[in-house]
Amino acid sequence: MKETFMQKAIMRRISLFVLFTLVLSACGFHLRGMTELSFKTLYIQGATLSISRDLKQSLKTNGVQVAENVESAELLLELVNEAYEKRILSLSGGGLVREFELNYRVNFRTREPANPIWSKVQTVQARRDFSYNDNALLGKADEESRLNADMRQDAVREVLRRLTAIKPLIK
Repeated sequence: MKETFMQKAIMRRISLFVLFTLVLSACGFHLRGMTELSFKTLYIQGATLSISRDLKQSLKTNGVQVAENVESAELLLELVNEAYEKRILSLSGGGLVREFELNYRVNFRTREPANPIWSKVQTVQARRDFSYNDNALLGKADEESRLNADMRQDAVREVLRRLTAIKPLIK
């Protein structure tokens, strides 16, 4: 029986898909999955920062309940402050800005409810560079906004990674 061109193309695609899947699994790639946190309830206090909502959502996704009061929490997290910085990286020969550096920094600390002493303030930082052009002002403003959002997401992931290292004494 003769194979048609379409059947051969479909067989090639299936073969490539199987090959790609095998190569991808052989390299050790796997989805990130959930973060293993040693506590089930967390109370967030301090200033309401731009990462607060994303942090709460990530905690809920990872099986941690954000407590409404201090008494029902196994761990307290205080969001101290955050800072955005925008710095000029390079100028053109005519003195026009060609490149910016964006920095985002958030400070937080933790403690157990029974312990009156807070941990040292920890700082999470993210940095991005982006080119700038006055002729594409709206597009560059949108790009800057997306880069800031991306840095906040990176900060949330880093805070979660640091929280995985905390082993509170369970009541």
